[in-house]
Amino acid sequence: MTVQEQTDQGVVLTDGAASKVKALLDQEGRDDLQLRIAVQPGGCSGLRYQLFFDERSLDGDIVQDFSGVNVVVDRMSAPYLTGATIDFVDTIEKQGFTIDNPNAGGSCACGDSFH
Repeated sequence: MTVQEQTDQGVVLTDGAASKVKALLDQEGRDDLQLRIAVQPGGCSGLRYQLFFDERSLDGDIVQDFSGVNVVVDRMSAPYLTGATIDFVDTIEKQGFTIDNPNAGGSCACGDSFH
């Protein structure tokens, strides 16, 4: 796993995750979308992650470029995601995006929420 250079603010998108995002964007056939990562209240541990393609730009967004993939974090979510690493795993047991977040004090068994 190769990790792109980390900045003081924001998240890190691995090369594998960036490749998967590029492939998904190519399937959509749109070049105006970016990957938005947000933290919202909810889940069994209090906070949950949201990853989705977004065409919007919000005031205060932090935008980072990873091999041509723009990753956007809103200003309210940024403190929860500083230093978090987003990867894509494709194994016999699991396929999907994973988030390794040093800010999470704990998470639920499903791995979709944290506190």
